[in-house]
Parts: sequence; structure tokens; C-alpha cells
Amino acid sequence: MLELSHGDDEDAVNALRSAVMRLSRRLKHQRVDESLSPTEMSVLGTLSRFGSATPGELARKEHVQPPSMTRIVALLEAKGLVRLDAHPEDRRQKVVTQTERAEAMLDESRRKRNAWLAELVSGLDEDEWAKLRSAAPVLEKLARQ
Repeated sequence: MLELSHGDDEDAVNALRSAVMRLSRRLKHQRVDESLSPTEMSVLGTLSRFGSATPGELARKEHVQPPSMTRIVALLEAKGLVRLDAHPEDRRQKVVTQTERAEAMLDESRRKRNAWLAELVSGLDEDEWAKLRSAAPVLEKLARQ
């Protein structure tokens, strides 16, 4: 495992944190449906990536408390973006599944965000773009830890 030393490494970590946070905030403003909170969008994204899940599983993946996830799921269900089905093995639980409407909204949101990001990237020179392309898998690895 890499050990960070003082000075340049700390400056690099600080710059990375700051840049990722600013870029994330700007990406969040590129939403298609402004009526959804970033947390609601995140839950839909998790369902899109991993498939149906119980509210407890979603709470763990989203790093929120189960009662909070129960409220989020209820809001999404009221908006027609998820449905609750009986758990196939445990009738006391429910399984949350995104609807076609949610899939379409997520697809449109991704298209809008990708177009915005592609416009930003078009301002880079070839060397900067090559560095960013090679950094993408590393950033993805960090995001999944």
C-alpha cells in the first residue's frame, strides 16, 4: 500500500479532494428532474447498477440509516419511480425495483451529464485528455472503496 509523505503528497490529496468536490457539485446541477433530491437520484442509480434490493440493502449501499431509506423509498414510490414487491423468501420484507419511468429518467440524466462533461473535456489538449482517460479507472476504484 502507498504511504503518503508530507508536502507534495498532502498538497496533491488536497487538490484532488477539492477538484472532485467542485466537479461533483457542478454535475449535480445537470439533473433532468429537479424535483428529486441528490439522495433520491443516488438510490435510483444504485438500483440501476445493482438491480432490485431490499430497503435494508439499499441503506447499506447508500450509507444511510434504514428508517431514512424507508422514507426515501416511500417518496420514490409515490413519484412512480420504484415499486415494492413481496420478498420471494421472506414475506416480512419488500424488494424495491425501479420502474421504466425511472430508467428513462436516469438515461436522460446520464445523457445530459455526459454531454455537459464532454463539452468541458473538449477544451482539454490531447495530453490532458490522455491523462484524464487514464485516471478514470483509478477514480472509479477510489469511488468504490
